[in-house]
Parts: sequence; C-alpha cells; structure tokens
Amino acid sequence: MKNGAAGPALFAALGHRVHSGWAAMVAVAGPLAQPVIVDRRRIELVECQAREYLQPYHAAAELDLGEAEAFIKLCSATSRSIAIRALGTVIECLRKDGYRMAGCGILLSSGRPSADLGGVLRSHAMIHTAEGHFFREALQDACRHHGLAITAVRERELHARAAAELGAPQEELQRKVAELGRTLGPPWTQDQKCAALVACLALAAQGRSLEDSKTAAR
Repeated sequence: MKNGAAGPALFAALGHRVHSGWAAMVAVAGPLAQPVIVDRRRIELVECQAREYLQPYHAAAELDLGEAEAFIKLCSATSRSIAIRALGTVIECLRKDGYRMAGCGILLSSGRPSADLGGVLRSHAMIHTAEGHFFREALQDACRHHGLAITAVRERELHARAAAELGAPQEELQRKVAELGRTLGPPWTQDQKCAALVACLALAAQGRSLEDSKTAAR
C-alpha cells in the first residue's frame, strides 16, 4: 500500500522488522524532514507455513548432526532465494514509480548465534537465538544481492540511535512515525512503526554518503 508520489530523483529506503518466516516491510521516501510511506507489505521468507520451515533449528534439533547441518543449509538457501525474489519485486515496483533505492534498514536481535551447530542444538535458548538471526541473515543476503546498502540496528537501540542520527527527541520521532500511519490505516502496529523508523535511518545514511561524495569531489 502506498502513501506518496515520486518526485524527480527521489530516494526511497526499505525498513524491515523480522519474525519467524516473515518480515514487516515499510518503504520510506525523503526528504527526511517530510518523509512519506511509499510501500508497505508483508515479506514472506519461507515456502510454506510448516513448523520445520518457520522454526528450522527446532526441527534440526530432532535430527542427527549431519542431517541437521544439511537441513539448515537447505532452509538457508531456500529462504535466501525467497527473500531475493521478494525484495526484487519491491524494488521493481518502487523504480517503476520513479524512486531510486537508498538502501535497506534491518532490525537485529540482541544475541548472535554460535558457529557450533551441535552446541546450538543442545540449548533451547541458543536455538531461539539462532532462529532470530536466521531470517535476518536471509534478508541481508538478499540486500547484498540487489546491491542495497544495509543499515543494521539492534532493536533495543533503535529509538536512541534514531534520536541521535535524525536530530530529534525520541518522543517526537515516535509521534511522527505514528502520524505517518494514520492516513494509511491498519496495519500500523509496532512492526510497521519500527520498520519505518529504521528505513529513515537507512535514508539518512544514504544522504550522508552523498554529502561525503560531494565533499571528496571538491
């Protein structure tokens, strides 16, 4: 769903809040002083809603280690391929509407999984950490495939970082993000609000990159 019209050479950035098997995606276009929502959708990251695909590490824990490694690799390749196609569709739609891609913001969880798969599968807490990372990594791989600069932000740090980089108090930013969704209607939950805010950070990062390039060229 869209809530804005493209102007000449207007940049848009994507923002994602990731869940097991899917992500809430919001696309924001500048200028940052008056951002608009230009797309909003749910991005699927699995081929079906079966438990083993939504929770691949839980499923892998029921296999022997060799089978588990093969299963995780298969699921990873599949989710990456699905994410590449999904982002490609979004990017194509935005470009047809006249937008240039500024980059992609992705919210991260607090933990990072161990490289020791056997150790991960023996710990229920580590399984949850690994699955939190799994689908975010698929999206980041898809961004790299499409040449999008990635702005990765830990979710618990989102509002403080946004206040610092966007130059506004946290309460003001939260109010502005809430207002962005009023003309769109539902859904405009915490998923979309956080995705929109991290998209603004990606848009700001692209703006700084352009300014740095201009400065270097002088």
